[in-house]
Amino acid sequence: MEGENIFILFLEVYFLFVSCILLLGSSLYATLPPMSSLLLHGALLVSGGVESREDVLVEDGIVKEIAKYIEEYDEEMDLTGKVLLPGLIDCHVHFREPGLEHKATMATESASAIAGGVTTVCEMPNTIPPTVTVSALADKVRRADALEETRNKIQETNVDMRFFFGITQNIHLATLIELFESSADESRRLRARIAGVKIYLDHSTGDQKIEDALLDDVFAMCAKHHITLVAHCEDPEENAKAAAQNTRTNIAAHSLIRPATSEVIAIEKAIALAKKHGTHFHVAHLSTEGGVDLVRKAKAEGLHITCEVAPHHLFLTTDDYERLGTLAKMNPPLRSHKHRLALWAGIADKTVDCISTDHAPHTLEEKNNAEPLKAPSGVPGVETMLPLLLSVALGHWPHPTEKISCPTLTFRDIVRLCFENPNRIFHLGKHDIEKGQRADIVIIDPNVEWTIEGKNLHSKCGWTSFEGWKVKGKVVRVIR
Repeated sequence: MEGENIFILFLEVYFLFVSCILLLGSSLYATLPPMSSLLLHGALLVSGGVESREDVLVEDGIVKEIAKYIEEYDEEMDLTGKVLLPGLIDCHVHFREPGLEHKATMATESASAIAGGVTTVCEMPNTIPPTVTVSALADKVRRADALEETRNKIQETNVDMRFFFGITQNIHLATLIELFESSADESRRLRARIAGVKIYLDHSTGDQKIEDALLDDVFAMCAKHHITLVAHCEDPEENAKAAAQNTRTNIAAHSLIRPATSEVIAIEKAIALAKKHGTHFHVAHLSTEGGVDLVRKAKAEGLHITCEVAPHHLFLTTDDYERLGTLAKMNPPLRSHKHRLALWAGIADKTVDCISTDHAPHTLEEKNNAEPLKAPSGVPGVETMLPLLLSVALGHWPHPTEKISCPTLTFRDIVRLCFENPNRIFHLGKHDIEKGQRADIVIIDPNVEWTIEGKNLHSKCGWTSFEGWKVKGKVVRVIR
């Protein structure tokens, strides 16, 4: 009898154990999302430097197959007439956080980026505090990671954020050298988030002008550690001379106070230093004919010189001051038609490597200063870059009052300028739309015509220099 009781007790324990295992197994199964595949069918795929009519199969966030005909899938999106681009890179943005959250935040400007088909950004150091210390860099990385964590259930809203490290004083240079020579895990983690080093050759927003005595050492250090060095190229002496000669107070005087010669002088000096030290030097927001010529000549000499241009310099000129007022104030300032034509020519002959926005939101209250020349410089642009470029690629010059022949631009050019080149120049490690790689795909409808309105954009500032412009091509969805 005692043996029978023991046997019954054993059976009860056994069945209880089996029941627990089954319950646990069903619980684990319930928490694991089922594998599902999505077929992107019928679109024009712009990837790997070519355009093709191929379907893309995405499964669990990975590009599983790219082929003319794919038969097995769970869901299908009929994208006939649409265009697939890799998630674009904006290698020059100011998201204002920390310290300037009344203008913008990482969250608001990331949403603006995604809406504009931009999934990776390189953020500038002139925040409060500026990104000139390891602690400031670590804080930005922490904020970006926390933002991504809060959005991990909605991958389509995540932006990959990289950061430029700024240098204005010797202690900042010493800090950066220590960071790049350290073997600590934390140092390696932070280095992976650095897009490059940013210096200002004259003051702009944030007063981050580098000490002249440091320039040789900074160029040498960046060459040694294979870091891309980016500069805001304006010459302080030339700017000071022009400001002293200026007697005007209207907003158009801004282009006279910071003349084209200032940029050319600064670029020439920087290229000489890059040549001396073998540095990869990148010219930020190139705006002048003379600057394009200098970069073109440097490339012909085999120097490691690259550059970017901004949409506001490609689509606006000094003629737009009358219509836009301080909403057209930025550094470097707007230039004449001659300079703008030179920028488009630089894009055509591949002297220009990147198009990036210098996205720099300010509040309307700040911009509407009673003294126009005291209004802050900077305009938003991360959300409007792609529709402006798509318009040109589709043969439509979007300026509302200016009628000119539309420059030549293709979808492949957009990918080259806004993905391939910035990815290579800043060592970002992003992948095109490729089999086996994580999906980062922007779906474009080139047939949509729409009007840009600040109130409908996602940037916190709520305004745009391109208010009322009719554009072609719109982001339908981002697949990540």
